[in-house]
Amino acid sequence: MTEFPDPPSGAAPEELSTVAPRLRDLRRRSGLTLEAAARRVGLSPAHLSRLETGQRQPSLPMLLALARTYGTTVSDLLGETAPERDPIVRAGRAEPSEAGGWTYWTVGGAGRAMQALRVHVPQRAQGDLVRVHPGEEWLYVLTGRLRLTLGEAVHVLDPGDAAHFDSLVPHRLAAASRDGAELLFVHTLLQSGAAELCLGDHAPHRRGG
Repeated sequence: MTEFPDPPSGAAPEELSTVAPRLRDLRRRSGLTLEAAARRVGLSPAHLSRLETGQRQPSLPMLLALARTYGTTVSDLLGETAPERDPIVRAGRAEPSEAGGWTYWTVGGAGRAMQALRVHVPQRAQGDLVRVHPGEEWLYVLTGRLRLTLGEAVHVLDPGDAAHFDSLVPHRLAAASRDGAELLFVHTLLQSGAAELCLGDHAPHRRGG
């Protein structure tokens, strides 16, 4: 089994202290053992244990994988609060967060069947990570250029381009412009009993992006 690259350090201690126990609580609420949950997100049990005890900082792709597995959102994993019934997300309420070199803003409501994010992908951040998981993804490039690999096909998307694809197709996101790329990103939140889930095998990677 291959693992995620270790993300760069730098997360605030209070952020890690919030994420770690929530990861453990959500896993237990889902009725998953450490070994079963680790297998579903493509990690070793030891790596997931380190995440749950705050010894490792999860990257954004890793948080997305964990959110899908536990049927929740990245915002919920981070303990962020948002009005569940308010259909409007005002620009001033969207605070940026960082994980594994990616910056993201939650631009959707909580408690929904899909999660909407605005994401900034800097050049060379997590560009070698291949993801495979149940569900669908949709993205729309706002600025910069994005390199999207779907299976064996490589697509370069410019501002205004969009993609909508089945997440079971191995896929990879990477910025193709010097200043990175900014995009709108929507994915479904699905739980599955399949033994092998998200963010599995990937090519040899650069440590830390």
